[in-house]
Amino acid sequence: MDVALAAIQNDLFDLGADLCRPEGTGEALRVADAQVDKLESAIDAMTATLQPLRSFVLPGGTALAAHLHLCRTVARRAERLVVALSEQHSVNGAALRYLNRLSDWFFVAARMANDEGRSDVLWVPGANR
Repeated sequence: MDVALAAIQNDLFDLGADLCRPEGTGEALRVADAQVDKLESAIDAMTATLQPLRSFVLPGGTALAAHLHLCRTVARRAERLVVALSEQHSVNGAALRYLNRLSDWFFVAARMANDEGRSDVLWVPGANR
């Protein structure tokens, strides 16, 4: 997990560089489709080791899983902000896709962290509590 998180931190610096210079404004570091593909491959590999979900998952479980769920919510918030930015300025589509997949990566990583420590905390609908 440490290696994956270090790679994500580097990607996020690339993302910051990408977003600070709108497309078409000269040379800039851009998030590439290969970075999105790498995230998707990691998501697929982690998902293959987990039991299928039959319910929504509440944030929590192990301390690591709770932190990863928090990262997921921050990534979703960043995605919404970049969508809003894209309504005003040209934004690299790969950067937006990266943020979308990043929140999914954090979700699956949180499930893996719980799988190694305790079970996911599943949502129980009101009528069933």
